Amino acid sequence: MNILLSNDDGYFAPGLAILAETLAQFASVTVVAPERDRSGASNSLTLDRPLILRQAANGFYFVNGTPTDCVHLAVTALLESPPDMVVSGINNGSNMGEDTIYSGTVAAATEGYLLGIPSLAISLTGKRGEHYRTAARVAAELVQRHRRSPLQQPMLLNVNVPDIPYEQLQGCALTRLGRRHRAEGMIKAANPRGETVYWIGAAGAAQDAGAGTDFHATDAHSISITPLQIDLTAYTQSDLVKDWLAR
Repeated sequence: MNILLSNDDGYFAPGLAILAETLAQFASVTVVAPERDRSGASNSLTLDRPLILRQAANGFYFVNGTPTDCVHLAVTALLESPPDMVVSGINNGSNMGEDTIYSGTVAAATEGYLLGIPSLAISLTGKRGEHYRTAARVAAELVQRHRRSPLQQPMLLNVNVPDIPYEQLQGCALTRLGRRHRAEGMIKAANPRGETVYWIGAAGAAQDAGAGTDFHATDAHSISITPLQIDLTAYTQSDLVKDWLAR
């Protein structure tokens, strides 16, 4: 089995190394990741300059671009044939609710999905990063499950794993994306030159976190697995907009 592994935290991230080590126990793994942290890059492509592919001493490839660039370059230029699966992660922090819109971790998996490859995005909830091996073990189990029994349709799964020992996990939950409150405002500061600078504020707390959501599952120490799709069409608003246009 051939796996393409990427992330958005950069090729030096501990979660990436642990995931590569775990998956390499039963698969051939190629790592192509950004040369620096590209968290929040979403599905952006680099179109204003050429991309450069380099290889680190540990064999990982890294690219001066986004997570989407990495997967696109690997599949269309580096690899001789498409991988059996694209796995993105392990992200240091959750990707739930609206996070998925901004997430570079999810974007790397999305690019694999758009290229017709089954794809997983793996994130470790919280920011402590104490149990990457829990998330790596979960990822390995999902990859092996797919190898044994592939889904009949292309899949894009967003997986969030509680940052706890594996033995404390309360199983898997099939979830939907929850919703957050509005994010905090911009944080205004001054740099050493006296110029005004702005930092993006923290994400809002969970607003829609009821039963069935990704937030609810991980709070209950369950693995949240959310199937994602690309179609953003708001079908429930079609009649509303049709009536509005007819006025």
